[in-house]
Amino acid sequence: MLHQEFDPPEELKDTIKCFWYNREDFGEQLTSFEVLPDGYAEIIFHFGSGCSTFYNGSLQPLPSPFMMGLLNQPVRFYSKNRFEIIAIRCFPWTVFDLLGLPSGKDGVRIFEHPIARLQSALNQCMQAGRIDEAVDQVRQYFLDARSHVAANSMLFKAGVAMRAANGTMPVSQVAAAAHATVRTLERNFKQSSGYTVKDVSGLMRFEQVRNHLWLYPDANIAGLAHELGYTDQAHLSREFKRYSGTTPAAFARKARKGKKAVSNDFVAFVQD
Repeated sequence: MLHQEFDPPEELKDTIKCFWYNREDFGEQLTSFEVLPDGYAEIIFHFGSGCSTFYNGSLQPLPSPFMMGLLNQPVRFYSKNRFEIIAIRCFPWTVFDLLGLPSGKDGVRIFEHPIARLQSALNQCMQAGRIDEAVDQVRQYFLDARSHVAANSMLFKAGVAMRAANGTMPVSQVAAAAHATVRTLERNFKQSSGYTVKDVSGLMRFEQVRNHLWLYPDANIAGLAHELGYTDQAHLSREFKRYSGTTPAAFARKARKGKKAVSNDFVAFVQD
């Protein structure tokens, strides 16, 4: 597996966490991989043999691009042979406004948008192995899109505070950091992302636990609960199982067995 991340230019740092590329060769057999929840929404361009997921009881191919919104549980995808991704990892309170799409709670979302016109040019870059050029094209598209969208300083300030606290900051303090009332912040945040501040904070906090356990599977879970502001270890375990479908201890055992991670600090694809 090859994974690369690319920082956004300064003009996009209020809306995009990073651009990333991933390549895997699954072989000729259809292979499943699991994507775990985190605090981001992502736009996924894919190339090669395609990508499918179960919908209404049957395996359905996904178009390129599709959006992976905030997840409240793992999602399993299927592919084979060569599978490549160019993706945009966005803050969930900015992505819908940036693309001019209605917000929503869809985990895997199929959408119609002019951004799909990039697929052909990106595919040519993929076939020629020009990854940097493909990322540059995506980057330029979002720079152009960003220039036509007014920045929401309230949501930007709220997002900065939430990220700095890794999701541990109470809503009242997030509102204070954004110079807004709780009611005004919640209304704007939900309108832009489809979720509440508390929803997104919970995912951010889960992401911290998940990444820590992947890197340090022998970590003390009770200590981690205290560090990240959970009431106690039982609270952490309930929230972790809610988002991952497994317990922190079981996830740590999986990490010890050396399951695949796409990078040292971000767990995305766990292949069976």
